[in-house]
Amino acid sequence: MKGIILAAGRGSRLGGLTAERPKCMVPLAGRPLLDWQRAALTAAGISDLAVVVGYRRELVDAADLTIFHAARWAETNMVGSLLAAEKWLSAGPCVVSYADIVYSAATVRRLAVAPGGLAIAYDPDWATLWRRRFADPRDDAETFRLAADGALADIGTRPATMEEVQGQYMGLLRFTPPAWSEVRAVLDSLPPAEVDALDMTSLLRMLLRAGRRIETVACEGAWGEVDSGTDLAVCEDLVARGDLRLDEQRKAHS
Repeated sequence: MKGIILAAGRGSRLGGLTAERPKCMVPLAGRPLLDWQRAALTAAGISDLAVVVGYRRELVDAADLTIFHAARWAETNMVGSLLAAEKWLSAGPCVVSYADIVYSAATVRRLAVAPGGLAIAYDPDWATLWRRRFADPRDDAETFRLAADGALADIGTRPATMEEVQGQYMGLLRFTPPAWSEVRAVLDSLPPAEVDALDMTSLLRMLLRAGRRIETVACEGAWGEVDSGTDLAVCEDLVARGDLRLDEQRKAHS
């Protein structure tokens, strides 16, 4: 199992924090966000890691990481970053992580052993975190519904009610090569401009409509997303309270 961290974007909603550095290098509790993903993935037993870089790539601390360059990062969305790492995705199973999330090694372990070809991690207690991030949790939430057997049934549209949101996708996925082949088949059916504009939840929704099965894994422990200054403050508080622990994740691997 390998790990891929998608870190090509700037993260403009963080304003001045990313004016001179990529989002993955914004500090949380004194350590770049990228260190948090490295720690969780490594503690989960995934030591072969890559990072997809783009904006201000020369500033990414990529020591001991394989580098994939998303040359068109400014013209593409998250799926474009994913495509930059196709060499790994087509060769063997990979856990894929956004570069602006923090999570436990336990969640990575669950994801790594999930059945099927494509699996995603989600937070069933999402509203607790979202209420800290937004005045109305629905402001940034997307639909997320599970089938009776736990597979993903729906994702990525604007919810009309809280009942349509059984969890929230975290930005943490696991692909096997056969699952990646199914993704490529969907992408190859689209015009290039549509692929450039495609975000991950839209891709997942397309896969569902194409009849592909997507497994789901509930997260274990606290996690956070850093998409704004408010988010960063929430995550700093989670660290201060001991809910997020980078050093303990590293010790788990030692």
